Amino acid sequence: MKVNAEDIAQKAQEMRKSGFDYLVKITAIDYVQSITVIYFLRDIGGNRDDIIEADLDCKDAWVPTIIDIFPCADWYERELSEMFGIQIRGRAARRLLLEKWDGTEPPFRKSFAWNSEYKAEG
Repeated sequence: MKVNAEDIAQKAQEMRKSGFDYLVKITAIDYVQSITVIYFLRDIGGNRDDIIEADLDCKDAWVPTIIDIFPCADWYERELSEMFGIQIRGRAARRLLLEKWDGTEPPFRKSFAWNSEYKAEG
């Protein structure tokens, strides 16, 4: 189901109360002019799956944190922030997943310059 970005946490809470007890993953799709964030939820006991989707403006991409609803959202939100450049509002932890990443340009955005001077060290 589609919701506005500001309604994601409220919808996640409603779904949690209705039996969706597991956050499978959070991901995003970059459509150049917009980004769609997708939350995959599962009701393990009821054998149901559902999604929450929100369309974001690439220039002001943000979503509220849902860590207090689904604690496992931590890594997924860090990935959204670092890899897609999506701001996670209400989130305290700022530690990067990629320690040597300077964070100047999100690598999962279609605008990422793959021939840039950034070289992974390893």
